[in-house]
Amino acid sequence: MTIKAGDHVPDATLAEFIETETEGCTLGPNSFKVADLVKGKTIALFAVPGAFTPTCSNQHLPGYIKLADQLKAKGVDEIWCVAVNDAFVMGAWGRDQGAQGKVRMMADGSAEWTRKLGLELDLTARGLGVRSRRYSALLKDGVVEQLNLENGGEFKVSDAATLLSQL
Repeated sequence: MTIKAGDHVPDATLAEFIETETEGCTLGPNSFKVADLVKGKTIALFAVPGAFTPTCSNQHLPGYIKLADQLKAKGVDEIWCVAVNDAFVMGAWGRDQGAQGKVRMMADGSAEWTRKLGLELDLTARGLGVRSRRYSALLKDGVVEQLNLENGGEFKVSDAATLLSQL
């Protein structure tokens, strides 16, 4: 079953490649529980089928990087990019795109959270395995306030400008 507006997001573990070691976060991949990350926060999240893919790299992620300050000015605490890739790939993609300090690059390496959300996309026949559908969402304290789910290979409703207009 696909998650919808009004639902509380399920818990799972996501990983993020940490570039600078801090208290509580070591350099490299760190695992985080979604339930802990969303508590008391407003999160603009978007998911992509894969890092370094054309639409994701040329339009989706750059749009959120460009509008990060405007999203945060409207009350967003964090912006997440989620993909069914490992934390090393997500970290490299974030560095390549200049996402540091603007967008958290969250890896759902085994599609655990994506499956719990009901938003998986089976691209096994194309040699890509299970991935995430393309979407954006606004989470407030773990509750889905907005969900913009793309159809097929489209990129029409999950862009940063659309989510910004919904705040």
